[in-house]
This record gives sequence, C-alpha cells and structure tokens, in this order.
Amino acid sequence: MDYQEYFHNRLEGLHAEGNYRVFAELERDCGAFPAARQYTGRCERDVTIWCSNDYLGMGQHPEVLAAMHEAIDRCGAGAGGTRNISGTTHDHVLLERELADLHGKEAALLFTSGYVSNWATLGTLASQIPGCIVFSDALNHASMIEGIRHSRAEKVIWKHNDLADLEAKLAAAPANTPKLIAFESVYSMDGDIAPIDGICDLADRYGAMTYLDEVHAVGLYGPRGGGVAEREGLMHRLTVIEGTLGKAFGVVGGYIAASAALCDFVRSFASGFIFTTALPPAVAAAAAASVRHLKTSEVERTLQRQRVAQLRERLDALDIPHLPNPSHIIPVIVGDPVKCKFVSDTLLDEFGIYIQPINYPTVPKGTERLRITPSPVHTPEDIDRLAAALGTLWQRCQIARIPVAAQ
Repeated sequence: MDYQEYFHNRLEGLHAEGNYRVFAELERDCGAFPAARQYTGRCERDVTIWCSNDYLGMGQHPEVLAAMHEAIDRCGAGAGGTRNISGTTHDHVLLERELADLHGKEAALLFTSGYVSNWATLGTLASQIPGCIVFSDALNHASMIEGIRHSRAEKVIWKHNDLADLEAKLAAAPANTPKLIAFESVYSMDGDIAPIDGICDLADRYGAMTYLDEVHAVGLYGPRGGGVAEREGLMHRLTVIEGTLGKAFGVVGGYIAASAALCDFVRSFASGFIFTTALPPAVAAAAAASVRHLKTSEVERTLQRQRVAQLRERLDALDIPHLPNPSHIIPVIVGDPVKCKFVSDTLLDEFGIYIQPINYPTVPKGTERLRITPSPVHTPEDIDRLAAALGTLWQRCQIARIPVAAQ
C-alpha cells in the first residue's frame, strides 16, 4: 500500500467536498479581546474574533491574569508529574474546592481537558459498574461517545431531548440493571437546552444515575455561573455534573463534581486521570480566580445576553437565517459546505471578521453554518460591522432562507 498516496487522496476528497479545515493563525490582543492579529505568511492584519468559546472574555480578565502571574512567580511553570506521583499542588486542591462549591457537591475532580473528563469518567463508570447500561442522547459530544464506547458497556441511544423516547427505552431495560443517563445542558451546534427536570424525573422513576455535561453553560447560567442546572434549581438531583475551564472560565481543563465517593472512585480507577500529567498550578490558580469572580459578578452574563439579543435583531432585519434557541449560541445557517467556507473566507479576507465554517461531520449535511458567539467584550460597533458584512455576502451568494422544518 502507498500510505502517502492514501493520505493525499483522502485529503483531496475533503477539499472537493468543501469540508477541509484550514487553521487561521491568530494572536489574541491581550486586554483587547475580541481583537486579534492574523499571520498570513505575507503580512499581519487586525481581525475581530466572533466564534470563540471564551464566551465572557475571562481569558483576558485582569484578575485571572494576575492569579496566573502570581502562581508562576510562586511555584514555577509545571506541576511536576501526575497527580498521583508529584503533581497535586495546593492550587489544584483549592480549585477543586471552588468547583465543588459552585455545583453544591461534596467534591470535584480536575482533568486536563473537558474532553478527557468526559472520556475518562463515562468510560470508568460504565465499565466498572457491573452490567451498566448507558442511555446516551443522540447529539452527545464526541468525548461522551468515545468514553461510552471505550467502556464497552451496553449503550442505548435516545432521540435528542425526547423524554418520551427516553422513557420507552428505560422501561424496556431490566428493572434491576444499573443505568446511567448521559446528556448535555446546552448543545453547542444548535444552542438548544435539555429538559433537565424531566430527565431527572425519569432517572428517579427508573433508578438511573444522571451525567450532565455543562461545558457550554458553566459560568454563563445561574446566579453564580453554576450552569443551567443551577439556574433551574436542579443541581442536587444530578449524580455527576461535568464542566470545562476552557470556555466561559477562559483557561483550560475539565472537571466533574459529584459525591465524595464517586469522585474518589473515578480518581482511583480512571486511566485518563491516573496516567496524565496534572494541569500547571498557574492554570489552576487562574481558573480558580475566574470561578470566584463569576460566582459574584453578573456584569459579564448580563452584557452577553444583551449582545446576543442585539445581533439576533440585526440578523432578523436582514432576513439572514439563524436557528432560534434560548442560549447564547447563534447558528447562522448557510446550508452548503462550499458557500459556507466561501462566506467564512471572505469575511476574514475582506472584512477582517473571523468565524470558522461548521461543516459535516460536525453538523449534518445541508445544515452547514457559521456558529457565532457574541460576548460582553463585543461592542455595538462590532455588531454593526458583522451584520453589514453578512448582509453583503448573503446577497453576493444569493443564500436563501432555509425553512425551519429543514433545520
């Protein structure tokens, strides 16, 4: 077999389909986000980022930067090893306490990313609990799917956010079999929100544990940023709440919050935790500062909601199709991979606006989109420029409104 030719041919196929991913080389402007510089190989130019998961701009917040600088000066760069050997620092312990408190749980456990926390925790729980059946929402993130697959436990997929389908599948399982319902609160591509209360009711009725991924909600929802479950007063009903430090908290890392026994169980059996070098203590210190700030500050969340509403109003006025949802994510539907990439490329090249195209397999074919995430650090002038640019490109490409039923 000619391996290099195989790689080349597969990549050419992605190009032909319009699904080849190109990384834009960017450098965020410290203290001025969403402003950034793009390096093109020929020159540098200023751009405005509109698709970041740093939803509240906390990656640039003075308290977060100060905490990171202080920790570097105090204890250096790295953690020194895995948590088991030499990598558990005082900053890790303090952050886990902050996260447990955020979610009203006995304990929390840090991981190197949100992907790893899902993969390691679901993989461990489902494999270690004898006979466990995992009931997985059809639109769960790849990290959850991989963790469940790695466990080799029986998996039952239920229709997205469909309580009737979930109940039918739970009722069909043996009554005494251990069960785990895995789902997300805010789904990142469509921006819709799970019926958490109804899922908890079914879990109680059928004796199931619940595993809620709140990565696109922590920091953003609830009076202290504990997520949708906090906003709805449901955190106490969930077995495991999983979150990330790399989105609204502006740093990097993942975690779970649960009972002390469950966290200790995962700590003791999860290979994705045991054999991985710990997060640098400066990262943990910065994350703790971000969590603490958002527990008491509503300024960022309030302003973000205003920016989301303002942009949606502008898109409606221009008849640009975007999926309605109750979250902070605005999916602008293009519906064609080639046009989606063209719009993305032209926004960057002509208007200095950076929004990556979202194509298959991340979303189904025919629903290609620009995923826009307004933040409190975007200005009304930024919104005006983005809306005007999209209006120009919609006319240029003659992109039609897609019926809601097709979305």
